[in-house]
Amino acid sequence: MSIFSIGVSGLNAAQIALATAGKNITNVYTPGYNREITLLGEGLAGNGVEVKNIQRQFNQFVASQYNSALSGQTALNVYQTQISQIDNLLADSKAGLAPLMQSFFSSLQDLAASPSDPAARQGLIGTADTLSGQFRAFDSYLNDLQKNVNGQIGDVVFQVNNLAEQMANLNREITLAKARTGQAPNDLLNQRDHTVTELSKLIDVELTIQDGGTYNLSIGNGQQLVAGERSFPLQAMASSSDPSRIVVGFKDGAGNVREMNEASFTGGELGGLMTFRRETLDKTQNQLGQMAVSFALVFNQQHTQGVDINGDAGKAMFGIGSPTAYANRNNAVGGAQINQTQYTDGSQLLATDYTLRVTGVDAGGNPTFSAIRKDSGQALDPAPVFDSADGSVSFGGMKLSFDGAAFNEGDSYEIQPVRRGAGQITNEIHDTGLIAAGEAGGGTGDNRNALALQNLQQAKLVGGNATLSQAYASLVGDVGNRANVVAANAKAQDGLAEQLGALQQGTSGVNLDEEAANLLRFQQYYQASAKIIEVGASVLDTILGINR
Repeated sequence: MSIFSIGVSGLNAAQIALATAGKNITNVYTPGYNREITLLGEGLAGNGVEVKNIQRQFNQFVASQYNSALSGQTALNVYQTQISQIDNLLADSKAGLAPLMQSFFSSLQDLAASPSDPAARQGLIGTADTLSGQFRAFDSYLNDLQKNVNGQIGDVVFQVNNLAEQMANLNREITLAKARTGQAPNDLLNQRDHTVTELSKLIDVELTIQDGGTYNLSIGNGQQLVAGERSFPLQAMASSSDPSRIVVGFKDGAGNVREMNEASFTGGELGGLMTFRRETLDKTQNQLGQMAVSFALVFNQQHTQGVDINGDAGKAMFGIGSPTAYANRNNAVGGAQINQTQYTDGSQLLATDYTLRVTGVDAGGNPTFSAIRKDSGQALDPAPVFDSADGSVSFGGMKLSFDGAAFNEGDSYEIQPVRRGAGQITNEIHDTGLIAAGEAGGGTGDNRNALALQNLQQAKLVGGNATLSQAYASLVGDVGNRANVVAANAKAQDGLAEQLGALQQGTSGVNLDEEAANLLRFQQYYQASAKIIEVGASVLDTILGINR
């Protein structure tokens, strides 16, 4: 045992401890950095002190809880940002549909009061133009949101794949570093844990740790994202049932791209986008389309029962599109295709999409169908009826015609009765003389059909159970209530994430006051160790002097 070696060991330990404190201070604002401490222990055979380890202050349980909270927080904040756009649009008393609907029916009242007055007729045309234009404008806005969600999903998937690849590379680098030095490389461990945090903001991930400390990540229904040194990229792809919709897929072991269920994504930015689209955006667009189509169908039906100023039968006032139908991409090759769609009964139209599935085919090639509501997952009752005479199927206020090709059991079709209904409505009458205000034989002053048209304001024409105003009020209230719920949940989740973040910082974060105290403490330690060497040299000099 030597007083010099004891002093030197103290100097070395103090130097390392000072360097650790300095590293902590300089990385106080580095994202993902975890505070380090120098662990000291008694040297062998009482030979001073030695540094046992530079220990990273990291709590896996706290980190996992914090990442989970971040995932939920991001999802809700994304949802809130998106839904607030719709809520603000619908609730605007000046730009909303409510005042335009009132103006339209007020112009019908003016027409009923003066059926032969050109000004009253022109007023009706003007309000019809404005009302149909606003329906189209609202639908265009919602359709733009659909496109934006598609684009954002693609961006998130790109970021997820990059981070997953980084994670796999870090797993490899950490394993190699441990093999070379026998010690955990703290800087690489920090980067890896920070990568998990960043991924949690994008997508809900489940972390499992293998023996040896390798990180594996999975998502959704257990699909692997990272396994050891391999990453498994996701794909942003068009839905097999609706090519206008971007969803997430992955390659299976055989190299085939498999589409993942949207409902399996709940956390992170991706979960927020998916949930908003599924719960609010689709529903709002369908409710708006249901209003527009139901109103236009009933109004046209009544208008054609009257006569115009020339005594001719009235024409349809509003142009209406048709239901949208897509054959599933996974259907049998050469199977039956839907080539024509039309509305048959506005009162039966519901604000939902359907999955129309061939459940069986008899010996004569005639199919049986089921129609599953996509908003509730329930089968429509009564089931769709197939007409073998013209090769069509009718249900939900629609008629769909097929091209005559063979039906295959299991084939399916995405049916969107009213999704784009509001975007397809137009005013088709611009000649005041074509407005059918009267009934046959009533003359130019007859207002009986105008009164019947005006009375539609109180008719239960939307879904057979709501007036146009009631349906719109329900839509506004539905979106507003959901926006309030999301805002409340987001606020609560913000609080939870903040608490867990504070807990994590208390465990792993750098406290500048504490590190400043450590600098002073280890500086004194260094000076004291130097003093040991100084004393040892003095003793040695004295001994040598005695010998002389």
